[in-house]
Amino acid sequence: MLGYWGDEERTTEAIDRAGWMHTGDLATLDADGYCKIVGRIKDMVIRGGENVYPREIEEFLFRHPAIEAVQVVGVPDIKYGEELCAWVKLKPRATATAEDIRGFCKNQIAHYKIPRYIKFVDAFPMTVTGKVQKFIMRDEMIKELGLNEQRTA
Repeated sequence: MLGYWGDEERTTEAIDRAGWMHTGDLATLDADGYCKIVGRIKDMVIRGGENVYPREIEEFLFRHPAIEAVQVVGVPDIKYGEELCAWVKLKPRATATAEDIRGFCKNQIAHYKIPRYIKFVDAFPMTVTGKVQKFIMRDEMIKELGLNEQRTA
């Protein structure tokens, strides 16, 4: 890509001097040269100094037999800076508790990747084009939990 048509400012923001386009995607490159998108920079959660990628947690939680859909966001935390919050949509007629979900995670993923907050929902806030609006989820949880972004460490 050479740039955004008629938008020099956005072109400068997205493409560096060496010609690399910065998309905001986070990726890993394996030993065979295969690239895997693991998340978005703006979605990354920093919990107690550890970088946590919500997409990784979501992909793990999709393995739970009762989960139909899941989205993970970070919410402010005084001690760790941010904590993980999972919004979980269960499969029809399935049941699970927050403790069931955390138990499923225990000894399978690192302790700091286990969501502290789990909210069961029927749907996620979406744009008209069907994209999940994680910023709305985060804002709703901040209000629901009585959190304050200015109080974080």
